[in-house]
Amino acid sequence: MEDGVIKQIGENLIVPGGVKTIDAHGSMLMPGGIDVHTRFQMPDRGMVSADDFYQGTKAALGGGTTMIIDHVVPEPGVSLISAFEQWREWADSKSCCDYSLHVDITEWHKGIQEDMEALVKDHGVNSFLVYLAYKDVFQLSDSQVYEVFSVIRDLGAIAQVHAENGDIVAEEQHRILEQGITGPEGHALSRPEEVEAEAVNRSVTVANQTNCPLYITKVMSKSAADVIAQARKKGTVVYGEPITASLGTDGSHYWSKNWAKAAAYVTSPPLSSDPTTPDYLNSLLSCGDLQVTGSAHCPFNTAQRAVGKDDFSLIPEGVHGTEERMSIIWDKCVVTGKMDENQFVAVTSTNAAKIFNLYPRKGRIAVGSDADLVLWDPDVTKIISAKSHNSTVEYNIFEGTEVRGGPLVVISQGKIVLEEGNLHTTEGSGRFVARKPFPDYVYKRIKARSRLAELRGVPRGLYDGPVCEVSVTPKTMTPSSSAKTSPAKQPNQPVRNLHQSGFSLSGAQADDNIPRRNTQRIVAPPGGRANITNLG
Repeated sequence: MEDGVIKQIGENLIVPGGVKTIDAHGSMLMPGGIDVHTRFQMPDRGMVSADDFYQGTKAALGGGTTMIIDHVVPEPGVSLISAFEQWREWADSKSCCDYSLHVDITEWHKGIQEDMEALVKDHGVNSFLVYLAYKDVFQLSDSQVYEVFSVIRDLGAIAQVHAENGDIVAEEQHRILEQGITGPEGHALSRPEEVEAEAVNRSVTVANQTNCPLYITKVMSKSAADVIAQARKKGTVVYGEPITASLGTDGSHYWSKNWAKAAAYVTSPPLSSDPTTPDYLNSLLSCGDLQVTGSAHCPFNTAQRAVGKDDFSLIPEGVHGTEERMSIIWDKCVVTGKMDENQFVAVTSTNAAKIFNLYPRKGRIAVGSDADLVLWDPDVTKIISAKSHNSTVEYNIFEGTEVRGGPLVVISQGKIVLEEGNLHTTEGSGRFVARKPFPDYVYKRIKARSRLAELRGVPRGLYDGPVCEVSVTPKTMTPSSSAKTSPAKQPNQPVRNLHQSGFSLSGAQADDNIPRRNTQRIVAPPGGRANITNLG
């Protein structure tokens, strides 16, 4: 390795004098991890998440991750470009490993589309996230998501989705708070598993209609993962990202008697209260139904979370996991025989590099690739604890978990940053890594589908038969029957039933005792069933 790049690979290499050599006997050399989802230094209602870009990337390096991709979250009214530049400024001054940036779409109008085009063309961004949750804050409508996906496809980027049904969540939050449930358990109760699965299914539907590659962030439940797995079996270009928390713990802690501990687990979608969920998600990750792993690292300290001490919906959301990610996956998947070492590298590094067009610079050990490497000890054991982690928060959601497997040496940009348990990091040494659009790993399939999906009408002659005249009823003149579905609404004025004749005979009739029917199906209309001009 020289100048941050791998120069030679092989046996019996000629080693220049003064070069440090590392004995890797008994260990595994693998590409540095890529954490595809972090939210360091995340603003939230005047607060900022506990770990900034220095503390967050330091924690990442401590766990064997040598690159992170963070999320830019523009405040409504702030341009995507301005927000992106703000995140660049924060990360460039503090990050101690390489990084890149996703950009979240928090509102939708023409100016946003222009910003997206500029970000892809000039700023090295190839992924954008939309929210189906956070009603009246970030949530987009289905028609807006359709438009955003169409733009993303044309730009050659990846459409990411935070998948929860925001309308249902808002109603459930209101209902549960009205019942007097204000603690962290209310967070889980207001976001049942099916709310996540429904939004994933809706995202898949829109992605299929727009022929846009889809990436679901924070896969937290069995049913959401199943939707992704089924969609992939049907050929949809969709990727699923479970996070350290959903792979390593569950949502039973929301019911802890200790409010601060319960609040430390609050994130959206919530951790599943089904204790078998982590094992299930690890199995799907191992068999390829889920493809990449992030941490969604965005912890807040207890004082910050206490903003929601009387209302669970106000608790700042986010958990940690960037440091623990690789060890937990090794322990849950490789040690248990669910996956081998090569699959481990794929789900912690290589797949992410391919999806986001970082490969082969990242995610591979090859001449010319970046010298981001991990010397991994498959047998070392560690008990995770807040006392020893590199995050600044008081709680660790994996507290007391014993994991086997961890980094012995971590090399970032060709420099040793972890050795013998000691971190040697340099604030601001991380580089922004630009990503080009149209990654082959994703878009080869999209382009093939595009060629096959061209719509063609049926060639036929013009219809020249009779055309019935219809009166268009204004939208406000809806039938009063709508009151059945919305009892609170006042019924509108009745609309004339066009199926009921206005013609009447005078005098008594033989069938006056038979109740009149409002409608009657005409089996054989006047002129016969097929009274149209033959068009050949």
